[in-house]
Amino acid sequence: MANVVDLRSDTVTKPSPAMRQAIANAEVGDDVHGDDPTVNRLQEYMANLLSKEVALYVPSGTMANQVSIRSVCEPGDELILDETTHSYNYETAGPSALAGVSLRFIRSARGVFNGTDVEPLVRPRVMHFANSRMVIVENTNNVGGGSVWPLEQVRDVRAAADRHGLHVHLDGARLMNACVATGNKPADFARYVDSISICFSKGLGAPVGSIVAGPADFIDRARRFRKMFGGGMRQAGIIAAAALYAIQHNVERLAEDHANARKLATALAELPGVKVDVDSVETNIVIFDIELELGGAANFAQKLRERDVWLLPTGPQRLRAVTHLDVPAAQIDQAIEVFRALCTQPSAA
Repeated sequence: MANVVDLRSDTVTKPSPAMRQAIANAEVGDDVHGDDPTVNRLQEYMANLLSKEVALYVPSGTMANQVSIRSVCEPGDELILDETTHSYNYETAGPSALAGVSLRFIRSARGVFNGTDVEPLVRPRVMHFANSRMVIVENTNNVGGGSVWPLEQVRDVRAAADRHGLHVHLDGARLMNACVATGNKPADFARYVDSISICFSKGLGAPVGSIVAGPADFIDRARRFRKMFGGGMRQAGIIAAAALYAIQHNVERLAEDHANARKLATALAELPGVKVDVDSVETNIVIFDIELELGGAANFAQKLRERDVWLLPTGPQRLRAVTHLDVPAAQIDQAIEVFRALCTQPSAA
């Protein structure tokens, strides 16, 4: 495995020795009873970082989004979100199954929309229609190739939501990537939303866990639904220690991942049979298409894997590569050489 360049996702990162030491030394208690001191420190730290009243540690980004939806919505309510959004595409129909809500979709460029996209989708307040209740913003947007929301667009969506009494939830699984890319602070984005989630187990390198933050009454309900959905944890300080280490030590280095993604995209753009928009690579995700002469995406991914470069096909001719802290610049060079061999030697592909 030492020579494998694993670009499947930034979820594949492993704890560093220093993070493992933090795990080993963690103070623990029963978090369901509120007795775990490390979890409590993490929650207080994140609430302060995001300028929110309270925060809640949960096992995953999916649970963070789903408890947020259920804490705001009742069955028969409706969410407004872009069609690329993670909580629709990759959370096993959780909004429908767990909250009983319907969905209305925005179609935008790379998952980044405006308040003017939201307003036509708000239902009239009459008994014939679902109750428009929540807008979800995903920053960065995964399917959009790690696209970053400009702060003014988050503010614009907030203004539209206020005109119609809508709750705004920010799925900020990769929000720290957006912050590093723009120079904004997490609270700069958080101030325009009612609730927010951040994932520790992607580019930040922790093994598990996400945070949800918002008003105290919202978090009270979120804690109840965390328990209902099976997310109540006991001596969770062991994993919370890793999350706390990640947020305190692994944010600034995300810039290295962004540089590596740009380097990879630039090299791919020069290869025959590969189409990639280098200017769209804002953070750590590179989405690219291959021409038919290189075969289908699944077959091409298999050829790469046989040469120790792992990534995921996301469509018939589309693939995704994600850079992270376990892929140093030297491994990007290694991957580029493999791509070059496959693209310039048709028989190899």
